[in-house]
Order: sequence, then C-alpha cells, then structure tokens
Amino acid sequence: MISLEDAVTARLESHGERFEVLVDPDAALAIKRGEFDGELEDVIAAEDVFENASRGDRPAETALEEVFETTEPLEIIPEVIREGEIQITAEQRKEMQEQKHRKLVDRITRNAVNPQMDNAPHPPERIESALEEADFSVDPMEPVSQQVDEALEALRPVIPIRFEEVTIAVQVPPDYAGSAQSKIRQFGDLEREEWQNDGSWVGVLTFPAGMQNEFYDTVNELSSGEAETRIIKDEDDLKTR
Repeated sequence: MISLEDAVTARLESHGERFEVLVDPDAALAIKRGEFDGELEDVIAAEDVFENASRGDRPAETALEEVFETTEPLEIIPEVIREGEIQITAEQRKEMQEQKHRKLVDRITRNAVNPQMDNAPHPPERIESALEEADFSVDPMEPVSQQVDEALEALRPVIPIRFEEVTIAVQVPPDYAGSAQSKIRQFGDLEREEWQNDGSWVGVLTFPAGMQNEFYDTVNELSSGEAETRIIKDEDDLKTR
C-alpha cells in the first residue's frame, strides 16, 4: 500500500450515494485507461470504500450492494476509479507537475542530441531553460511518455534538437508471450508484429535509443531471460545483441 500523503481521491456519485477511494494518481490514470497491470493492493492507501474519505465515513453495505452488487472493496475500487473522477488538491497537482517535469527533462536529456554540435547531448539546464522559454507546461494528469513528442515540438523553435532512435526486434517464447507482449509494445512505436506457429510473439519496435537498457531489462524480466532481441540497422543488416 501507499501512504495517505501520496494518494489522491477517486470519487463516484451514483444512485444518490457518494463513494470515494484512495489511490496512487498515476495508477488511477492507468486504471482509467485500461492500462494498469500491477497489483491493486500496491497502489491504494486503504483497502476500503468511503462515503467521505477525509472523515473516514463509510457507506452502508446496502448502498454498495445496490450500486456495485458486491461489498468487496478490491472489486469496487477499480470501478470507482474507472467511472468516477480523480480529485486532487492544488498542492498535490503542483507536486505531481514538478515530479513529471523532472522526469520529462530527464527523458529528453537522456535521448536528445544537438544535430548542430556533432550530436552532442543537451545538458539538463539547457533543456530546462528551453522549456521555460517555449512556455511549455507539463500536464500532471498525463503520462510523461505521452508528452515527450509535444515537448519536442515546443523545443525545436528554441534549440536544435532531435531524438536518436533505435529499432529492435524481439522474440518472446510461447510460455511468456501472452503476458509479456502487452507490456513490451508500450515501449515505443510497434512497427510490426507476428505470432509464430509455436505460439511465440515477434515484435519490431522503434523508441528513443536512451531507453535500450531499460527495454532489455524489462524484456529479460518478463521472459525470465529467454527472449531474443536484435538491433535492426536496415532491412538487410541485422545485428544480434
């Protein structure tokens, strides 16, 4: 579970009743989008459903049964998040925005280069300054990965910048393919994919070159080290990692 200080409130009003749950903000957004694949117990502050979370008031069990057809909190919590609204205070919004701003700067610093300076990396201070000059504001309610392209568009009129990208083919054995491919495909643009006759999955993805180590670590973890990867230089030149 997470601490109360790190949690936001998700609120659903239905059948004249109000239901609130306490959850990690990033996990709440992932649940809303249908992208959450972790353990619910790890991202909530209480295994409970409230009528008013700040006071600790709980709804009647009859209300839970009427709206959700169950009184089991772990079944109700995701539905409250999916169907309700995520409530954040001004202080929480500011903290989330600052955290995602730092992550965005780090992501751009690790992956962007200056094409006018022999592809030298931009220092974080230059990225910070350019984002400020471009008047770019990070959305605290959106994943950093979905804001990188928009940030780059804002930066290009200010500084010479581009992302180094890499294209990698990965083959996941059949024992792991079903669960692993959904996570692997989130790393970048899925150029193509194919299910093999033996049940293994092959995908070709393009993503920022600075994410390679993270990609390999994830693939190895998801496949117990049994997946195979190749860096694709072009259609005829394959380099086996």
